[in-house]
Amino acid sequence: MTDRLTRLLHDRPWLMADGATGTNLFNAGLPSGEAPELWNLDAPDRIRALYRGSIEAGSDLILTNSFGGTRYRLKLHGLEDRVREVNRRAARLAREVADAAGRPVVVAGSMGPTGELLEPVGTLRHADAVAAFREQAEGLLEGGADVLWAETISSEEELRAAAEAAASLNAPFCCTMSFDTAGRTMMGVTSAGMAELVGRLPARPIAFGANCGVGASDLVRTILGITESAPGAVVIAKGNAGIPRYVQGHIHYDGTPELMASYAVLARDAGARIIGGCCGTTPEHLRAMRRALETVPPGPRPGLEEVAEKLGGFSSASDGLGAGAPARRERRRRRA
Repeated sequence: MTDRLTRLLHDRPWLMADGATGTNLFNAGLPSGEAPELWNLDAPDRIRALYRGSIEAGSDLILTNSFGGTRYRLKLHGLEDRVREVNRRAARLAREVADAAGRPVVVAGSMGPTGELLEPVGTLRHADAVAAFREQAEGLLEGGADVLWAETISSEEELRAAAEAAASLNAPFCCTMSFDTAGRTMMGVTSAGMAELVGRLPARPIAFGANCGVGASDLVRTILGITESAPGAVVIAKGNAGIPRYVQGHIHYDGTPELMASYAVLARDAGARIIGGCCGTTPEHLRAMRRALETVPPGPRPGLEEVAEKLGGFSSASDGLGAGAPARRERRRRRA
């Protein structure tokens, strides 16, 4: 049998993913410095509310509250011996809420970076990284995740380890990298580089793309690079809700629901088929995005000038591939 995500992609031109996990949990009272994953065990109703908020706003796919769910990240909070339990619970809560939605909703098991640098740059061995991702993935699959979803990855080595873990479990797999350094990931991967890399991974992704990064305009620029390099691929776009600003001791994202609605349409027209938000994206943003995707007819592939005009200028003049673009300029927007 084909997996739930593949079936939905077969029937639909696009799917809407969810928004931020951390932003919405902090809004719900998560103390600064506390592991969000701990709430899977200690505050399950708040995690259900997180998932439910995205689904009620129109999301067809939700990520589990397990971004920092490898033993290396959980060790920072004394939870390294509860990896399977924490991840199983994250997926089980998501499965419970998704199954009550009255329509198909994909549960994607979020697997974020280990926080360690892999050889040859760092000291984490490839085999140990694979084992860490596999341990996390086993818990997510036990809890009912439909697909494993590696996100915010910056290095080829770490992406390969996550894919190898998925392949060892014969599990459906998706992945996104974060392009936040002049159109490249922190470790230098370009959009074209990722498009080439995914064809060599141990687990061939159902979908791949970009998440987080600098802002919505940069994210769309990256999607344009990916879709140009991999025409016909199922591409994921999960951009931040604007630009982070430090205001009165807290991080706020300045992207309005209207801006994120424009971003969603531009991402779709750039070739993305799974479209959601990352940091700063709330259910209010998601509702505006869903409404725009349903009501604005598909348009031509956008150019960089159009992206900059609608979403603001880019953070760098180059997308990492040599293409010039309008620089970011300050724009006055209503706070999200």
